[in-house]
Amino acid sequence: MKIAIIGLPNSGKTTVFNALTRGTAETTAYASGQLEPNLATVKVPDNRLAVLTGMFKPKKTTFADVQYVDVAGLSGSRREGEGLPPALLNYLGTADALLHVVRTFEDSAVPHPEGSVDLMRDLQAVDLELAFADLAIIERRLQRLNAEITKMAAREKELRITERELLLRLQAGLEAEIPIRAAQMSEEEERLIRGYQFLTAKPLLLVPNVGEDQLSAPPTVTYAHPRSAVVPLCGKIEAELAQLDDEDAQTFMEDLGITTPARELVIQQSYTLLGLISFLTTGPDEVRAWTIRQQTPAVEAAGAIHSDIQRGFIRAEVVAYDDLIKAGSMTEAKKQGTVRMEGKTYIVQDGDICHFLFNV
Repeated sequence: MKIAIIGLPNSGKTTVFNALTRGTAETTAYASGQLEPNLATVKVPDNRLAVLTGMFKPKKTTFADVQYVDVAGLSGSRREGEGLPPALLNYLGTADALLHVVRTFEDSAVPHPEGSVDLMRDLQAVDLELAFADLAIIERRLQRLNAEITKMAAREKELRITERELLLRLQAGLEAEIPIRAAQMSEEEERLIRGYQFLTAKPLLLVPNVGEDQLSAPPTVTYAHPRSAVVPLCGKIEAELAQLDDEDAQTFMEDLGITTPARELVIQQSYTLLGLISFLTTGPDEVRAWTIRQQTPAVEAAGAIHSDIQRGFIRAEVVAYDDLIKAGSMTEAKKQGTVRMEGKTYIVQDGDICHFLFNV
């Protein structure tokens, strides 16, 4: 799963990228206008794996992961007819979600492109730029549909008329500053637009990049859109923490009054926002978190491990994480009756510990 980090120039995007990925990407690399992104895969923090590792003492422990892509800054001043550069559109279009870094920190050494720090102005500017990109796609598609519909056979014509009506509705919403992710659509309508890679349809995590002086009381940001969330983070401090070993990082956090690194909250929220959960497998060789989408049935979850397990699925032996920890061992959990046998249609829950029985 890939999350693109966006924001205006000098918002601290690359600093946040370094904080999330423990990277050392050059924070001034985009000053020249180059578009080649920074890319890194990070582990999704999950304390359950540490507990299970202590219980099963496996040879290795494997976390779920997500990928972050740090692209060049948006201009915040696009207008209809201009559009984003094709390379940048490609990076954003292929992302599963967007992480918007919006600046709230003051720093005279890092001038704001607009001359002042204004969170709501910058947030709206980027939202509009994304909306203009989507409107351009819709307008091109409507022109093509209008030219082709009259030449189509009845069945195909009916489907394209439905698509046109949907696009007109989404266009009106965008012009009223309503992102596509907030539009009410049926499953069939969502399928119709899936291939367009609309930017405002993607889940969005808003990350106010706060200053050190704002840590104790970060600015309140309301972003009341579906499939979105807000997690403040001090990019500068989090990037410094990410470069320290655990002991030094703990001391640094205590000095600043930080209990949990904000980077962990951002990564966890990124994972949740994508509609993802983790089921777990345990054993002497490996304790592992496997990524699946919410509402995934057991037979499809088995396929996340191997297609042969899905193909030959018989049943799943399942115990909830909390039940296993309460019991203290798998043997005791079985005695207490909390280990269940589930069939193909069982919907796997976050934290389920699964053992799949199969025959190929």
